Amino acid sequence: MSQEFKPYANEADVLRIGDLEIENRVDRVSLTGDLVLTKDHSGLALAKELQSLVGSIVKALEADKQLPDAVELKPPTTVKNPFA
Repeated sequence: MSQEFKPYANEADVLRIGDLEIENRVDRVSLTGDLVLTKDHSGLALAKELQSLVGSIVKALEADKQLPDAVELKPPTTVKNPFA
């Protein structure tokens, strides 16, 4: 991967692979967007970057000795606009 991305380490890191955006959170890693893996050297490079990312996510999950069966994802809440 072109930059250091430690899955589940913080609430700030965002990584892009092609048009795929990977957002780091302490309880999840979210992937949104598109990634086109063309059958050429460019596609191979993107595929390897994605493989590295997924490998680091799997390692982080396997290393967590207190991994729960499921994480409860709370729905977002709407707050009053402080600038209105």
